[in-house]
Amino acid sequence: MKLKKLKISKNTKCPCGSGKKYKDCCFRWHKIGSAPNALLLMKSRFTAYAIGNADYIIKTTHPTSPHKEKDLDEWKRSIKEFSKSEFKKLEIVEFIDGEKEAFVEFKAYIDDYIMHERSRFVKKDKWYYVDGTQK
Repeated sequence: MKLKKLKISKNTKCPCGSGKKYKDCCFRWHKIGSAPNALLLMKSRFTAYAIGNADYIIKTTHPTSPHKEKDLDEWKRSIKEFSKSEFKKLEIVEFIDGEKEAFVEFKAYIDDYIMHERSRFVKKDKWYYVDGTQK
């Protein structure tokens, strides 16, 4: 992953809201392509969208997800386009942890819109985002 193509440096505060520098937070999950639990995956996916890391979004989306697109180039292009938005804040409302399935309800403040969703994650070899229900 080449940081110079992204909208952030390793020493910038991580967009996920942890208060840590990106290099000490979501960068590690972006580098290895997964996160150890659904909550950290949710936060690292928010950061990936915020910085335009389409590869991470694609790698962490479950193969059966309705959000998975067949045309990989088009999917990357749409993620990059969405990443041009201003990702202001991520607020975690609720986290329901499970061994193989977990849920994260969140509010993502993007541009002048608040995306309120309850996302579902499943664990196979690693955690994946599957789908979400708008609130």
